[in-house]
Amino acid sequence: MELQIRGLSKRYANGVQALKDVTLTIPQGMYGLLGPNGAGKSTLMRTLATLQEPDEGSVRLGDIDVLHEKQRVRERLGYLPQEFGVYPKVSAERLLDHFAVLKGITERGARGEVVETLLRQTNLWEVRRQMLGGYSGGMRQRFGVAVALLNDPRLIIVDEPTAGLDPAERVRLLNLLSELGERAVVILSTHIVEDVAELCSRMAIIDRGRILLEAEPLQAMAELRGRIWRRVVDRAELPALEREHAVISTRLLAGRTVAHVHAETPPGPSFEPVEPDLEDVYFTVMSGRVPRSAAEPAEVGA
Repeated sequence: MELQIRGLSKRYANGVQALKDVTLTIPQGMYGLLGPNGAGKSTLMRTLATLQEPDEGSVRLGDIDVLHEKQRVRERLGYLPQEFGVYPKVSAERLLDHFAVLKGITERGARGEVVETLLRQTNLWEVRRQMLGGYSGGMRQRFGVAVALLNDPRLIIVDEPTAGLDPAERVRLLNLLSELGERAVVILSTHIVEDVAELCSRMAIIDRGRILLEAEPLQAMAELRGRIWRRVVDRAELPALEREHAVISTRLLAGRTVAHVHAETPPGPSFEPVEPDLEDVYFTVMSGRVPRSAAEPAEVGA
């Protein structure tokens, strides 16, 4: 089963163009949607989750018309929004049991098996009787995944799932999402490049409602090989460097600034070549300097 998005557009009443002619084909497995805050990621996720309507376009999940057969979609959908509420004075086991009833799992024995399976799968079984108000951020995210999995979904949407998590909780959650991608279409919407680099076999970069790049991460990094250069400078030197070269990103290292520059040929003797990573791809695309050969896959599946 794959998800086909064709010509999706959405403009809000305040004039903001949240989506502009978005066309993607998303296969089974982990798919990353990268973009800054306000890029249109959440609008696209809410549209796919049948929570709002686009102005134009179509979406199909296998043989299901997502925009016109919402109930069929919801029967196959698992959705973990960026922010979701829990009842702080209710245990995880009790609340998940309640949600299972709402999903139509009414037989007590079957419901108990499902609840136990999901709490074990999300590594929450040992704390199942603990009140949700005492859960850490990562534990709450894993509980949200358990809720999303109640109907054994074929389409799973997770919006900024690792934001604010400590490194250990982030790894636990990413490992869980990776397992889910073995049997469903899983869309990971995030602004954290590392999440996509570690998990996703395909990805898209979106900004201001437009898809700027759609590719395999490894292919996108290979496209940049020989075009990314590194130089360490004092902070005071950075403005001059930015005037002379296409600086795509900077970061601090031991009080000095490491600048990455995009150039087709060596920009100077003080620069050293860098093996591109997905962060270099992201910043190159966002700066508008992505090579045309890398940008072309955005039409794949159209």
